[in-house]
Amino acid sequence: MNGLSASHQVAPPDSVQHLSFRVRDARYALPIELVREIIEYGQVTTVPMMPSFIHGVINLRGNVVPVLDLAARFGFELTQPGKRTCIVIIELNLDEQQQRIGLVVDAVDAVLDIEPGEVEQAPPFGAGIRTDFIAGMARDNGGFTIIIDVRRVLSLDDIRQLSLAQQAS
Repeated sequence: MNGLSASHQVAPPDSVQHLSFRVRDARYALPIELVREIIEYGQVTTVPMMPSFIHGVINLRGNVVPVLDLAARFGFELTQPGKRTCIVIIELNLDEQQQRIGLVVDAVDAVLDIEPGEVEQAPPFGAGIRTDFIAGMARDNGGFTIIIDVRRVLSLDDIRQLSLAQQAS
């Protein structure tokens, strides 16, 4: 047990920490290991000829980071930034390269410890987004939190578009 007694462990060893957030009226989550930081929605530079769900790019400490609107990607209207709108910066290993991507969310809620036994398969209908975007649905006392499969949300075509957005800026 790595020299720690069970009382000193923060989460059960089989649980996975997820960042929970809201997009429109639904609760979503993604594995915390993908999250690098959460920033306030700020100056986003639009890039011409990008899909509508790509807001543009931001300058993050000298790095160009493409920004994707999760609501628009899920088929809703483009997000109109409000007081709680955030950009969740994630990092994925794509084509043996680390790629940082900003995800626009309506609000960030909390870090959740989700045990595998609390996760159910996505239903074939009814979640409001494409079922291939859903890695699972975590049960909790407030209903369900939809765990997104960020690699499916960002298809290979999307990733190419995001790379073009970086190069164009």
